[in-house]
Amino acid sequence: MLDFIYYPVSAILWFWHKVFGFLLDPASGYAWALSIIFLVFTLRALLFKPFVHQVRAMRKMQEFAPKIRELQAQHGDDREKLAREMQKLQLEQGFNPLGGCLPMLVQIPVLFGLFHVLNGFKPGAPSNFVFNADEVASFVAADLFGAKLSNHIVQPAEVLANFDTDRFHMLLVGIPLMIAAAIATHFTARHSVQRQTAEQADNPQAQMMNRMTLWIFPMFAIIGGPFLPLAILLYWLANNFWTLGQQRVVFGRIDQEEAAKQAESTTVVESTVVTAEREDSPAAEADPAQRTETPQQIDAAPATDSDAETPRTAPSERVEAAQDQPGETPGVIEDRSRDADKPGETR
Repeated sequence: MLDFIYYPVSAILWFWHKVFGFLLDPASGYAWALSIIFLVFTLRALLFKPFVHQVRAMRKMQEFAPKIRELQAQHGDDREKLAREMQKLQLEQGFNPLGGCLPMLVQIPVLFGLFHVLNGFKPGAPSNFVFNADEVASFVAADLFGAKLSNHIVQPAEVLANFDTDRFHMLLVGIPLMIAAAIATHFTARHSVQRQTAEQADNPQAQMMNRMTLWIFPMFAIIGGPFLPLAILLYWLANNFWTLGQQRVVFGRIDQEEAAKQAESTTVVESTVVTAEREDSPAAEADPAQRTETPQQIDAAPATDSDAETPRTAPSERVEAAQDQPGETPGVIEDRSRDADKPGETR
């Protein structure tokens, strides 16, 4: 049914086994273990971009959660109007609630295909998708520190003996894998919970879900680990370690982008406020030092009463008049009213 997923997944595992089989012994458990780990890394790298879209979509939904609740409070009784207002808000803000779900829906069948391929290595199986019978037998016979990758801890001792292993070696390898997978699952969930806002953390439903992801989900690795093949536990561990590292990288990048946007918006607002204060400041209008009059403004100024009585003389004309009068000291203004001829006076 999902062969279009199973075959590509098994082909990637086959490729990595050829790579590590060339470097190591093809029948070595280390070659098969590294092939499983790098299969997980390859699939998660292919799903990296959908994961980033998922994080951004969830972040945007958190930003507009107050507006959504406000619309629900206003139009809670009218579902049709609420749907129209919600659609209008989504179009205005450019976000889609399904954007946080679709990447997760894409990852589920891929990860399920990985689980199915690893679980398909059975003793005596003629093939497992792209693997032939000899390669399946090589995987079944591969061991890691004496434990078989295709076996699980709770199998009967007779079955383990037929695979040339025992419960001690299965516990020796299986228990550390289960504990490490549980710890990685816990810290992955904790990193996601820390990203929640205070309002989300106070929600009773969110609190219950947080407790489940922090404590109950990691316990699945401890409780269900003994019933799973070691190859599946190895996949679980590698997948959670990749998720933890991926979260740190993506969340850190998004935090830097938001900090840069916030700093830019703060700078724009501060510059706008300073400009408005300068324009509206009365000191700028009353300060004479800031009001300089040009010669054109002086000439264009309306004449006062005193100006009307005393005609203005251009500076160049005054200099020429002073030079044409010999015997006078330049720069000294004399009162020539006495020189005027008056009737009855002799000079």
